[in-house]
Order: sequence, then structure tokens, then C-alpha cells
Amino acid sequence: MRKIFLLATLILTVFFSTAQTSDSYILLKPDRVFDGTAMQAGWVVLVKNNIIEQAGAMTFKLPAGTQIMELKGQTLLPGLIEGHSHLFLHPYNETSWDDQVLKEARAERTARATNHAKATLMAGFTTVRDLGTEGAMYDDAGLKKSIEKGVVPGPRMIVATRAIVAKGSYGPKSQSPDVELPQGAEEVAGLEELSKAIRSQIGHGADLIKVYADYSFGPNGEVQPTFSELELTWLVGNTVSSGRKTVAHATSPEGMKRAINAGVTTIEHGDNGTEEVFKIMKEKGVALCPTLAAGDAISQYRGWRKGIDPEPERISTKKKTFALALKAGVTICMGGDVGVYTHGDNAREMELMVEYGMKPTEVLQSATSVNATVFGYADKIGSIKKGMLADLITVEGDPSVDIKNIRKIKMVMKDGKVYVKP
Repeated sequence: MRKIFLLATLILTVFFSTAQTSDSYILLKPDRVFDGTAMQAGWVVLVKNNIIEQAGAMTFKLPAGTQIMELKGQTLLPGLIEGHSHLFLHPYNETSWDDQVLKEARAERTARATNHAKATLMAGFTTVRDLGTEGAMYDDAGLKKSIEKGVVPGPRMIVATRAIVAKGSYGPKSQSPDVELPQGAEEVAGLEELSKAIRSQIGHGADLIKVYADYSFGPNGEVQPTFSELELTWLVGNTVSSGRKTVAHATSPEGMKRAINAGVTTIEHGDNGTEEVFKIMKEKGVALCPTLAAGDAISQYRGWRKGIDPEPERISTKKKTFALALKAGVTICMGGDVGVYTHGDNAREMELMVEYGMKPTEVLQSATSVNATVFGYADKIGSIKKGMLADLITVEGDPSVDIKNIRKIKMVMKDGKVYVKP
């Protein structure tokens, strides 16, 4: 009996000893740390497995076996959060949106999306809010699971699956009224179909619901609201009761007003927002994801030679409305509608946010703690403090002085795993 007891004790001792030594510790020692709110000097960050164990001055004892990473000349930041991505799209100057939806097989689109996910991660964006597969059904939910399982590298994904549009408003459009083409989002007509679409998308893995509150389907192709305020309120109510958020594509003042009054979390684009609209957004706590880079890219695809030719009206209008939003104190998310332009070039939006009037530190906040808070993940990502997930990046230089330094990636860590070594 005594022998059995001693054997059991030995086994338990070995087990707990192994368990204790299986923890992995990494100490990060950069020149400076942006904690999601402000730049901090003299900080170090200790990572235990996939969690931030310590962040601040070096006043704690290091566990035995800690790996120390000297990051001279570098800034440590929370992993960046892309607020408006379409991993299943690629630049429109390569293939038009219509041809991607109609002519590219879903297998090809998923293969592309896998490459896009890796490029996004390697650019320092450890999380993406992916706002619609644009005809690729629920494949974003499948890609998300593949990344979570470690099948392929990529960022954390917050997915919208198909998005919702009003019947007859979206595309692609057929030149023949007798031909109905596959659509880039899920069409609905009436409250019953709206409810079914919400529940179907949630059932297929949607983390949020995206709705097109307006679109260019007027008699002459002008932007018009697609849903009534009642319909949008119904949509938000159904979505919120599931514990999810609703985001709205909206570029017209009326479309924006209806979506804001309905209670959406974010307005995507907001191209023609007015002082009145932005005042309402501020009052109701609705954030703006301006997607500056998409308009910049599309204008250049159409022949604008930036820095040479006069600004197109689209760009001038965007600058004006963005300034109005800033003046009104609207919460600004960082999201560029990447997919319209190259995945991995996500920093393009951050550079334009500075060019259009934001301070570099404000842009860094938008891409980290602000996005995390607005999207509902502030308890996990977006800040550097004890208990947060170890999604971290380092860049050469100080991006709070020159935002272009955000491109100078030296290290990417997601969930405690290093993907790009310094």
C-alpha cells in the first residue's frame, strides 16, 4: 500500500512540475510603448503564454526561463484592428467587383482570401472586422474557423457573412430585365424576410449584422435610402436581442439619419454627412468608419493622378465631411474598406486620416482601443495592460510622431505567438 502511495505521489509531483514549467514567458523591452491611449516611456511588457502578465516599469521579478527580446529603436503597440475589410475581394483595378462576384469561383475567392488574411496579419493587423463576403456566402465564417484552428495564419476575424440589402437595390445588375443575376449580399423584402435573413446569417456564424441603409439605385443612379426607419429599427432590435451589433453602409444624409435613429453601432463611409447628421451621431453615440482609402483608390483607378491633377469632387467632399465629423466630436473608427485596394496595405487608411486632419496619436487610438471598444472587444484586445490577449506589434521609430512609421513592422505577435521576428 505504501509503495502505491509513493508511486502516486511521484506521478503527481512529476505532473505538477511539468505543468509549472510548461508556461512560456517572453519579456519585451522596446524604447517606448503605446498602450492604446498614450505613449509610455520606460515600460516593459511580460507575456505569459498568450496573455499579458505585466505592463509598466520593470518592478517585478522575472520567472525562470523568461525569453528576453531587446527591441532597440522600436515602439510596441497593441495589435492593430482593421475596422472595414473584405478579405474575399481584391483590388478593383485588377478585376471589377461585378466580375469577382459573377466570374470567380468561390474556391478561387477563398484561396485569395487566405492569402489576404496572411498579408493582413503580417502588416500588423491582428484583428479584422470583415463586413461582407460580397457573393461568397458564409465562407468568411469558414475562414475564421480555419484561422482559429491554426490551419492557416491570419488575424482574428469579426464576420458579417452575407450582409443585407433591399430587394432590387444592389448588384450585380443585368442589362436584361428578364435575367436575375447572383447578388453580392442577401436580398430581403419586408419585415418577415428581414427577420429570416438576420437569423439565418447568425445561424451561419455572423458576429454582427451589416445592412445597406442606402445605395445608388435611384431613377438616375443616385443614392437613395433602401429601408424605412421602421425596418432598420426592426433589424437593430432583432440583432441586439441576439447579443450582436448592427453596422450600416450609408452615404446619404437621409440614409445615415434613418440608421442612426434606428440604433446602429457604426455608420460605414458617411460620404455626404452634414453638420446636422454628425451632431445626431455624437448625441446618440454612433461611430463613423470613414473608409477614406477606398475613395482615394477608386479615384486613382478612374484616372486621377494624385499630387498632379486637381482633386476630384469625391475627394474634396470626403475631406469636408470628415472635417465636420471631427469638429462634431464623432467617434472615429479606423477602417479603410480594404479589398477595394490591396490587403496588407491597411496602413493607407491611417495615413489618410492624418492627411485629412487627425493627429497621429488619435489615429493610433482609433486603430486600437477605439475600435476594440466600439466593436465590443475592449476586454480582450486593443490595449496593453495586464490580462489582455497578447496581440502585440513593434515598429521601427515612433508612429505618434510620423504615422508612416506604422508600416515599419519589426514584430507581429498574435495570441502570444511570434509571426515576424525582430
